[in-house]
Amino acid sequence: MMFIIAGIAVIIVGGFQLAETQMESGRSLEEAKRLVTSGSFEAGADKPGDVPAVETPKPGFGEIVGLLEIPAINSELAIVEGTDPDDLKKGVGHFQGSYFPGDGGQIVLSGHRDTVFRRLGELKAGDVLNIRMPKTETLYEITGTKIVDADDRTIITLQDDMEELILTTCYPFSYVGNAPERYIIYAKPANGG
Repeated sequence: MMFIIAGIAVIIVGGFQLAETQMESGRSLEEAKRLVTSGSFEAGADKPGDVPAVETPKPGFGEIVGLLEIPAINSELAIVEGTDPDDLKKGVGHFQGSYFPGDGGQIVLSGHRDTVFRRLGELKAGDVLNIRMPKTETLYEITGTKIVDADDRTIITLQDDMEELILTTCYPFSYVGNAPERYIIYAKPANGG
């Protein structure tokens, strides 16, 4: 009888935590949409992505910085600065120290496999990802995927030789507990830059 009660308690607590995360990410998504629609494109920019480089202050941890749109799975996700657990409750985390769109380096976004990135495995090479920031909009094309061990430290290099977008999440998607692997998606700017 004690095991049944304990099992029910675990399910209830887990359900409340999932509901809290969904509510938090929903609020963050609305804030991200307001942020990217209120931003104006720089003078001289004909379209998103043509914005001249502008020195912008670094965002603080937990701050909403943009919006990730994934049309193939009909998903819009807030991008939050940082990858700590509290940051990831709000949406997709931008790895501190990685670049932003237009900076010409490695952009790393991470999210939980059981919330914001639960459908990431449905994406394939050729699918597009759109990152909207207050003053820029950049389209990326997925070039491939990879599964690596959780302790693999070769994926995040923070290189600045070429612009690339990397999405990371835990794997397998249906695993319960601390997943032993990571699912990686690679993308490059759709315009070939």
